Amino acid sequence: MQARARMHERPPDAAPASESIFSLVEAVFKEWVVDPIGATIFFDLAFWDDGQPNETTLPAVVVWLIAGALFFTLRFGFINLRGFRHAIDCVRGRYTGPDERGEITHFQALSAALSATVGLGNIAGVAVAVGAGGPGAIFWMVVAGLLGMSSKFAECTLGQKYRILLPAGGLVGGPMIYLRDGLREKGYPRLGLVLSVVFAVMCLGGSFGGGNMFQSNQAFAIVSTQIPWLAEQQELGAALFGLILAGFVGLVIVGGIRRIGEVAGILVPAMCGLYLLAGALILILHFSQIPEALGLIIGSAFSLKAGFGGLLGVLIQGFRRAAFSNEAGVGSAAIAHSAARTEEPVREGMVSLLEPFIDTVVVCTMTGLVIVVSGAWNAPEAGEQIAMTSYAFASVFPWYPVILSITAVLFAFSTMISWSYYGEQCWGYLFGKGSVMVYKGIFLLFCWAGAVFNASSVIDFGDLMILGMAFPNILGLILLSGTIRSELNRYLDKLRKGEFALYS
Repeated sequence: MQARARMHERPPDAAPASESIFSLVEAVFKEWVVDPIGATIFFDLAFWDDGQPNETTLPAVVVWLIAGALFFTLRFGFINLRGFRHAIDCVRGRYTGPDERGEITHFQALSAALSATVGLGNIAGVAVAVGAGGPGAIFWMVVAGLLGMSSKFAECTLGQKYRILLPAGGLVGGPMIYLRDGLREKGYPRLGLVLSVVFAVMCLGGSFGGGNMFQSNQAFAIVSTQIPWLAEQQELGAALFGLILAGFVGLVIVGGIRRIGEVAGILVPAMCGLYLLAGALILILHFSQIPEALGLIIGSAFSLKAGFGGLLGVLIQGFRRAAFSNEAGVGSAAIAHSAARTEEPVREGMVSLLEPFIDTVVVCTMTGLVIVVSGAWNAPEAGEQIAMTSYAFASVFPWYPVILSITAVLFAFSTMISWSYYGEQCWGYLFGKGSVMVYKGIFLLFCWAGAVFNASSVIDFGDLMILGMAFPNILGLILLSGTIRSELNRYLDKLRKGEFALYS
């Protein structure tokens, strides 16, 4: 803080050396690392209108995610729909015996994975989609969410099938394991090893950036709008907030997946319930406007007023935000579901398909409807991103921005504790389980730094890593889809014959 105080003694046009070095490093990192990776992941496939005004962009990663989701939906016979009821029974524990191997329950695994996806994207991401594509983007978010259920089923089934029981106790699983071992079984050992290492490295980057620093950064930004002292004492306030947040995160992550599962099992239902309750009350008060809002959403989704390019733009915005929100196809959720207590891989795959439904079809749709019925989507004073969502809720409950700030911090906190586990498992895969405490220390340091420093390039890098995980993961899932199909057929056959024991 003394160094910061001395900044004011410099001439106005002279930047402090430490800040100049930091800015230089960030600029170099952005130019040589972030921008090239971003240009690859977001490579524009919409070649037909390059250079045209208001051109449509078709990011490669979004096409890859949606193509994978559509493939899995068809390959597994619309498991996203026909497996829905059974998935609920599995979460309730009707098919889980007391002696099955694992560290957490189906419900805790679902909560842990949801805590990583239900977050700021559900609050701000929907507003981004509506602001860019109009109300029709909400419809395509729902479609993408329904398709994404099949991707989650595929990756979490394999996560369970190829998980490893460690000699010292505990389980490890996820794409880094099934890409390596599953593709080795198929006769592609080198490809499997390369894909598993690429995935693990990207997951580590994502855990430090998008799953950590971004959450801490945005949580402080939101809380500082409600606590004037934090805004006035920006540097001290950020350092103190980051320290407190890192402390709470540390208390949870030192206990591993069992502690994370326990906390998520309480936190996720509570924060989702609080958010959905407020949204439901707003929709009840605007009940007469809901049919008109639904008509606007569906009509805008298929509108050709702006031509085919306009229609495609709305579709892409919806698909893009859904992909960012529920992470279906990214592979992260398979790491959490690998720790669930079950002897049937398909059963955990069934449980996992509920995630995109809850995250996108329920929570994101609720946010979108509130934005539309309140008129926030076309109100100039509503602002953008989370400000638009806050404006929509405040139009009925003037005090709600305070509650929204608390909810947003809880969302950010839950995302961080789950992503810490994802990163921990990938760190252990790359460097050995004996060094995971080093990872946890680095993770907590990044948690504090996210609130203190506006390292946009690092945060952008983390987001790119999370999306980049989809490339090795979906390629591996497609190559292993025959294995998943065989497991599914075997499981459904036993289910039809009533061979699974039922528990209350």
